[in-house]
Amino acid sequence: MKNTLYRNSLVAAFSICFSFAQAQQPAIIEDFKPSELNQPQQEYPMVNSQGYARFKIIAPAADSVRVSLGLGGRGGTKLAKAEDGSWMGTTEGPMDEGFHYYNVRIDGGKFNDPGTLNYYGSVRWESGIEIPAKDQGFYALKNVPHGNVQQILFPSPSTNTSRRAFVYTPPGYEKGKDKYPVLYLQHGWGEDETAWMNQGHANLIMDNLIADGKIKPFIIVCTYGMTNDIKPGQGGGLRSFKIEPFQTVLVDELIPYVDANFRTIAKKEQRAMAGLSMGGFETKTISMNKTDVFDYYGLLSGGVYAPADFKDKPQPKLIFISCGSKERPDGVKKAGEELKAAGFNAVSYVSEGTAHEFQTWRRSLYQMAPLLFK
Repeated sequence: MKNTLYRNSLVAAFSICFSFAQAQQPAIIEDFKPSELNQPQQEYPMVNSQGYARFKIIAPAADSVRVSLGLGGRGGTKLAKAEDGSWMGTTEGPMDEGFHYYNVRIDGGKFNDPGTLNYYGSVRWESGIEIPAKDQGFYALKNVPHGNVQQILFPSPSTNTSRRAFVYTPPGYEKGKDKYPVLYLQHGWGEDETAWMNQGHANLIMDNLIADGKIKPFIIVCTYGMTNDIKPGQGGGLRSFKIEPFQTVLVDELIPYVDANFRTIAKKEQRAMAGLSMGGFETKTISMNKTDVFDYYGLLSGGVYAPADFKDKPQPKLIFISCGSKERPDGVKKAGEELKAAGFNAVSYVSEGTAHEFQTWRRSLYQMAPLLFK
């Protein structure tokens, strides 16, 4: 009798909890619109006002279709086959605001979604989707004066080739004579020199800050940081990455080329380096190795500095460290407090509601830029 009562109580409790969970799960609002990153005339993928994403893949002969790991946070999104042979599905829950990479698994093979544009990430060109953010205005395309983003090819004797970089010059640069400070801004693991302008909208962030009078205009330079071609999952991954080849490219080849071909203020006091994720690792290592090159440091989800790192080294003019609230914000906050207590001009920033993703880094650049070159 006691066992029966206990079992019935468990069933009742489970039913109540299940009903409560169902009641707490908000209904999906059917206000889906094409993602702003879709190919011309393509309806899918779509996003709604709650941050859900919906996908449609035409694969009539497929046995299974799934959108890549990470969307929805529970192993990806499994699509269901419709009568017309297409496959459709909606993420299990809302996604973080901002940009996300994804791919499509069809019968185990990895493909890109033909409905959307591709972006270089995960050491390959991946599909991209944008979940509109409440604060997207700071990187929106607005009717303000725009700077110029140009590709340059600079000689690199150390790698026996010419290497590529992208250079943002602020509005009015071409018609003026002023000289400008420079931020060398690095991408993350598996990305390349296109990431900050394409996925990160660094140029639009700068345009809008300059138009609002919030920053002193400066140049941004982005180049490829994977000089020794270590591939994820091979040879120890990031632990096998050696900084020396890239340090040579950046410090001995790229910076002299930029200073010779652009109107820069070629002084340590007017030069900054920052990077996201692996680019933060590069920034910290090079800034410690070459204390005479940069005076402003930024680690965006890329580790932290400690006062002990600067033993017998000069203090920089600024240390900026950041991450998303879904990463390890306590470590970033603590590091910022310890640096300030030790007399450093240090600023820590946490992007609310985001993880190791571009919305975190867009917001970080927006917060960091006004602090540079003071």
